[in-house]
Amino acid sequence: MKSMRPRPLFLVFTAMALFFPLSACHREEKVTVPQNPTAVAALVEKTSTAVPVAPVDSPDTASPAPEIVPPPVPVVAPEPAVKTRYRAGEDPEFARISGWPVVDAEPLPGAILPAKRIVAYYGNPLSKRMGALGEFEKDDMLRRLHDEVLRWEEADPTKPVQPALHLIAVVAQPEPGKAGKYRMVMPDEVVNRVYGWAKEAQAVMFIDIQTGHDDIRTILPRFEWLLKNPDVHLGIDPEFNLIASGVVPGKKVGTYDAADINYVTEYLAGLVKTYDLPPKVLTVHRFTRKGVSNADKIVLRPEVQIVMHMDGWGAPWLKRNTYKDYIVKEPVQFTGFKLFYHNDTKKGDPLLTPTEILRLNPQPVYIQYQ
Repeated sequence: MKSMRPRPLFLVFTAMALFFPLSACHREEKVTVPQNPTAVAALVEKTSTAVPVAPVDSPDTASPAPEIVPPPVPVVAPEPAVKTRYRAGEDPEFARISGWPVVDAEPLPGAILPAKRIVAYYGNPLSKRMGALGEFEKDDMLRRLHDEVLRWEEADPTKPVQPALHLIAVVAQPEPGKAGKYRMVMPDEVVNRVYGWAKEAQAVMFIDIQTGHDDIRTILPRFEWLLKNPDVHLGIDPEFNLIASGVVPGKKVGTYDAADINYVTEYLAGLVKTYDLPPKVLTVHRFTRKGVSNADKIVLRPEVQIVMHMDGWGAPWLKRNTYKDYIVKEPVQFTGFKLFYHNDTKKGDPLLTPTEILRLNPQPVYIQYQ
């Protein structure tokens, strides 16, 4: 802002000399210079119209100081929320839009899921290559299973762990055998031996069926003598159900349709009602799109708890992708996840830990080690 003090008179004369027309210098007229600053300003205004001169206030008539207005506070827009990056199979929003959690009735009394998490050793005592259940001697195997149970309880203290032995009771074969069915049914003695191990470890038992070229409707009733026990459950493996294609097991991945699975759950529900049992758990292995067809037509029954079990092996990223694409994307009821001590790690990849698996969404409630 310009100073409001009175200007010296010689400045006024200078201004008048600069702006009067040259002809004025030859006039005889005497100019009287007022002594009052206000009059000086008026005279300048009267005698010069080329350049206006701002009025000069005297100290007695000075304008009040202008009000100081603070600068406006800038409005800072909130930073956009950083979207969490999830790995495959871990995104809760993807799980939600896929249909999780599945709306279901309250579990019946005695149901294992979802109150507990099942941790199982899988295999056959007649083969060291089919899984941990047969790879290690009995006492060593049960000790290792116990250690895995402790790791899962430490990773998730909110959910008790139920140990399990998962026996392949019907094994698919590359040869037709005497029955021409490309499968071998384990002798009752072998089945009972493993059942005894399960009781020793306070574990439940699963019998797993690889039908080969047999029909699940024919072979399942053969195991009623065992399934009528409250601590025995069932697993079925679409990979080795090749009756429709007629392909030799191991040459192609088989499939189960919802109609086959609905037959199995209806049969198990009948056992629960007949023998007054707690609900049965049914695991359905899956690692391909065609492994289970028409999954949305699978019927849920209160007497049976269905676990869609991610059965693929490989690097951690591949297992997560498989879980996302074939388990999360087609919700049924509960989910499972298999870990291969050898196949998952043979290319130098680490075995997924319980903590890593618990990041999956939904969290698996059935864990199987092979």
